[in-house]
Amino acid sequence: MSIGLPAFTPAQESLFLTLGGRALDSRLPRPFLGDTMADEIISEVGYDLARFPALTTRFLDPRSRVFDIAVRAKTLDDLVRRFISDHPDAVVLDLGAGLDGRIFRIDPPSTVSWYDIDFPEVIALRARVVPHHANAHSIAADLTDPNWLNDVPSSRPAVIVADGLIAFLTRDGLVSLLNGLVRHFPSGELAFNLYTRYAIWAVKHAPGMAAIAGGVVNPGFDDPRQPERWVAGLKLAEEIFLTRAPEAAGLSLPMRLTARLAAPSARVSRLIGTVVVRYRF
Repeated sequence: MSIGLPAFTPAQESLFLTLGGRALDSRLPRPFLGDTMADEIISEVGYDLARFPALTTRFLDPRSRVFDIAVRAKTLDDLVRRFISDHPDAVVLDLGAGLDGRIFRIDPPSTVSWYDIDFPEVIALRARVVPHHANAHSIAADLTDPNWLNDVPSSRPAVIVADGLIAFLTRDGLVSLLNGLVRHFPSGELAFNLYTRYAIWAVKHAPGMAAIAGGVVNPGFDDPRQPERWVAGLKLAEEIFLTRAPEAAGLSLPMRLTARLAAPSARVSRLIGTVVVRYRF
């Protein structure tokens, strides 16, 4: 049985692409991420994943369909775990959290304050289908409104992640958001998946992404150091190419060979694969 869903905008509906990818991954005999909660939530909501042919196409094997979504989520999880290990009093922000149960995968100590931020419509649905966690706080807000940060502690180090979000922010909106985050906290790290200009073009024009193409407003950027020029104090710490991820060994032979050929080149890896960038401030 499905529950009633509001009329989401394309940007809001994109949450079902990442949720669906994690759910389908969990059904694999050897999942990359193994997020069974995602599968429970997508089943409860009753969302039709056929709206994202990229997840259901027969032209790719099941592991290749979910690889980017599942492994980038795992990569961001690992970055948060590492930061929390070094800063047990950290503040964690999951920007554009959607229906992601990241806090349950990481299970941070009680000394960590966790904030899931998304549009009010999404947070309302999240309250219905995502289990409550004692450490978690939800903030219903448009991320381009700087006032939402007023509800977040500003005296502790922060680790901030955004999974699949950047494409749905204008360039000015992204720059303003990054500046606000860096000014708010004394120190921290920020990580998200990079959208190159080609990746933005692909999302806008791929038939498998038609449901969300209208919400893609960021032009993308090819140089991972570009945010350093937008935000004083932001420094690129790491660029993580999924073509080089150990999990790529679990792909089908054609996809495995493609990743292997692309991996030596940062430029090619950015062009054809998912990249997670991590910054310090």
